[in-house]
Amino acid sequence: MDRRPSITSVPGIKVGHAGDEKALTGCTVILTENGAVAGIDVRGGAPGTRETDLLQPVRLVERVHALLLTGGSAFGLDAAGGVMDYLEKQGRGFDTGIAKVPIVPAAVLFDLGVGDASVRPDRAMGWQACQNASQAPVAEGNVGVGLGATVGKVLGLAYAMKGGLGSWAEVLPNGVTVGALVAVNCLGDVWRPHGGIVAGARDHTTGQFLDTMKVIKEGGAATSSIGGNTTLAVVATDAALTKEGANLVARMAHAGLARTIIPIHTLLDGDTVFALSTGAKEGDVLAIGALASEVLGQAVVRAVEAATELAGIPAAGDCRKNQSQ
Repeated sequence: MDRRPSITSVPGIKVGHAGDEKALTGCTVILTENGAVAGIDVRGGAPGTRETDLLQPVRLVERVHALLLTGGSAFGLDAAGGVMDYLEKQGRGFDTGIAKVPIVPAAVLFDLGVGDASVRPDRAMGWQACQNASQAPVAEGNVGVGLGATVGKVLGLAYAMKGGLGSWAEVLPNGVTVGALVAVNCLGDVWRPHGGIVAGARDHTTGQFLDTMKVIKEGGAATSSIGGNTTLAVVATDAALTKEGANLVARMAHAGLARTIIPIHTLLDGDTVFALSTGAKEGDVLAIGALASEVLGQAVVRAVEAATELAGIPAAGDCRKNQSQ
């Protein structure tokens, strides 16, 4: 039995994927079985989101019922309607006194340059992701919102490598679990913490990494041909957090992206991190936020290592195999 740690190690979290493997786009839903306190921190210059203003501490709604991470750029936000339909059938939502309205914050990444740009996640795909949701360890790589994800696009898609979806979790000494899920679709390269590049812009002839930061410093970035970029992440814990605490954890978790994606939070990225609190355990916000950044960094590396070649875009695992032969 697969007992690999992932965000579903956090009690109360289910994850489901749906996608179109021909069009190379998809979505991933994170269901919170009993609702969850949520926070958010958005960085970079090109985010695409829905219902995220509700997550600020001054807003009325206290709990969310699901989160959606989706491809398809702004078109993909339509998939959130399918998640809402699914939750409404379950009788779940914010009780307005007239109807229960499911609260489903969502964020998108741009994958229209990979596969068929005329096909995007829709209500049916959002519903299917909910149907597929489970507490099993999260599938990684080319799944769900990670299907069309790419990395290392400083010189355009022709030099890029495959991104994907990754997840990881760890437990603090007091028994509090902290998990992360991430869809890696960035302008920059993915680096192993305290190590070298795992996936990023590559030289066509030699297959060697170009080092995106070096390209930018030397003025070689082909900004006119750079495809859309956005890394989307969720961190979750079974400790009790206020909305203020959840927003702080989301903010701290961005450090995990900064350690593993270089450069990060550019004007051409819309990096977004959600934080969820599903339980009532006592926990220290500082420790939870610090560990959230660690597990998110691990999830980023796992995402590109689990990805495989797709649509002629090479992946980290394939490159390692070729080098070892």
